[in-house]
Amino acid sequence: MNDRRDQLFASVPYTQGLHEVADGVFAYLQPDGGWGWSNAGLLATEWSSLLVDTLFDLKLTRDMLDAMAAVTAGSPIDTVVNTHANGDHCYGNSLLSDAGAQIVTSEAAAAEMGAMPPAAITALMAVDLGETTNRYVKEAFGPFEFAGIDLPTPDRTFSGELQLDVGGRTVELIEVGPAHTSGDLLVYLPAVRTVFCGDILFINGTPIIWDGPVANWIGACDRILDLGAEVIVPGHGPLTDAAGVTAVRDYLVFINEECHARHAAGQSAVEAIKEIDLGPYAQWGEWERLAVNVHAIYREIDGHSELQSPLDLFAAMADLKYGGK
Repeated sequence: MNDRRDQLFASVPYTQGLHEVADGVFAYLQPDGGWGWSNAGLLATEWSSLLVDTLFDLKLTRDMLDAMAAVTAGSPIDTVVNTHANGDHCYGNSLLSDAGAQIVTSEAAAAEMGAMPPAAITALMAVDLGETTNRYVKEAFGPFEFAGIDLPTPDRTFSGELQLDVGGRTVELIEVGPAHTSGDLLVYLPAVRTVFCGDILFINGTPIIWDGPVANWIGACDRILDLGAEVIVPGHGPLTDAAGVTAVRDYLVFINEECHARHAAGQSAVEAIKEIDLGPYAQWGEWERLAVNVHAIYREIDGHSELQSPLDLFAAMADLKYGGK
């Protein structure tokens, strides 16, 4: 690690709030990085600012914007880039769009936003899924308030790559999905070698393959490494470096290889979930996401999955974590 990164890691603790990570560039961090506790980013220039992602509910997003106010008072946020369509990265969008900011994301992410309204999570929390699953869902989403959220349609979409100019500074949007979701993208600031990765990176937490294919996600990690960024901001967890990216990549390779070998040996997804030894990855947060990841990879192999609905997947994670307790 070079001197700049050494100094950065020493000066940016993993604590709640706004942290300057490069000239005019900030990460908004939310420990502990588990379900819903996502990170965001800010590029502030002399004339305008760009926000990378909003948060899971309106209160959290307002608190974040208040924390940014001293920076953005003279350079208002006029562009919001959503790294993907999961609610913890976009449910606060209306607070910016109502103030005139342009919402930008990939075409695939925009389409997925329409399929994942806040009401879907409210409904998930209201359904009787059984004691264990209800406990798990409540722990994951109970801290957040989904009532009154209006998710606006993005103003601008793209496929592939898009370059933006923010107050004379170049911002590169690089689509790398489908991977975690259908429309993941990276936000790269080449002048300061900083990249915001959305949920392509979970640091000290377990990646979850809602969409896949897993090979695309592995390729997205390679793309991050190829950028040679000095500052890497994950979607969840503390700031990281190339070693953190490699750890996520290695997990995905490990799970993919385990699934293919077990599938070839005739094991079902349910059997594979029971028998895979996570080793050091068992120490990562939300390790029970293994259940979703195995079903996702088996779906790739077979063209279908034993479990199709989010309700079933949450039940599988709950059962794995609590063992039916």
